[in-house]
Amino acid sequence: MKVTVLAGGVGGARFARGVREHARRSGDIERIDVVVNTGDDWWLAGVRIWPDHDSLLYTLAGENDDERGWGRRGESERVAAELQAWGVTPPWFTLGDLDLGTHLARTAWLRAGETPSQVARRLGTRWDLGVTLHPATDDEIDTHVVVEGGDRMHFQEWWTRHRASLPAIRFEHAGIAKASPAPAALAAIGAADVVLVAPSNPVVSIGPILAIPGMRDALRRAPAPVVGVSGIIGGAAVRGMADSCLAAIGVETDAAAVARHYGARSRGGLLDGWLVAEEDAASGPALTADGIPSVAVPLWMRDADTSARLAADALAHASTLRADARRA
Repeated sequence: MKVTVLAGGVGGARFARGVREHARRSGDIERIDVVVNTGDDWWLAGVRIWPDHDSLLYTLAGENDDERGWGRRGESERVAAELQAWGVTPPWFTLGDLDLGTHLARTAWLRAGETPSQVARRLGTRWDLGVTLHPATDDEIDTHVVVEGGDRMHFQEWWTRHRASLPAIRFEHAGIAKASPAPAALAAIGAADVVLVAPSNPVVSIGPILAIPGMRDALRRAPAPVVGVSGIIGGAAVRGMADSCLAAIGVETDAAAVARHYGARSRGGLLDGWLVAEEDAASGPALTADGIPSVAVPLWMRDADTSARLAADALAHASTLRADARRA
């Protein structure tokens, strides 16, 4: 079986790790591809930073700082202190020394003419990740946020400096109208037996992937079932201030509301199926009636066992959907 995951951020990284753990335990998966959000990316101090990609890279490599939830474990910040002393970087965004090494290597390869997809492949060879990471696009589509009062700032400033506390009016992706999906990302979607939408932020992690011209069409044409996993449990975001992002686009912080935001693929949307938490089981029948067959399972990814079980549940739901489609 070939599995492709759409992901970004900490929740996406943990879910991808769970899919890999299930693959290692079951032996049922021959390949895992992850299409990674690039909307969080930005330039800082002359280097190109890929926050979502690096969360996935470090988590899958076993190098992530699990206490902070981001960055490298065993990190130091001597260079960051110097950069801030020179006024090159703001005090609210700190680059760890080990992390900076990744950014410098990436930027060197980009400036030498390699595409982001080529760079991601090079970065992925250092550790045995067990998956292949693909930027959703090779074009730059940095996210900016327009807040109340009309001020516009890079997503990283809104997210990291202000902790999403400034009410957002809208999110804009610079240059996205001229962007296109990365060829490797499209190939991974087209070759998949199952496409999984990770429990990542639906607005700023999955949203930019879907907003790339041609990406939704590729997912609608995909022969594989598309199954999403809710990142909302019991009316609360598990991580990442998703409630502030959902409010900006007029979507309730609710598992069923997010599913309807993605929409049923049978009705022009994205999803063939959806996983909700046991706390949200009551929403299942109505979602199924709306064309998004839903099942309630434990969604908390507390360790390798619970993460692998969630991946198994998502794949089982996809298998059921596939069987139902054949019988129809």
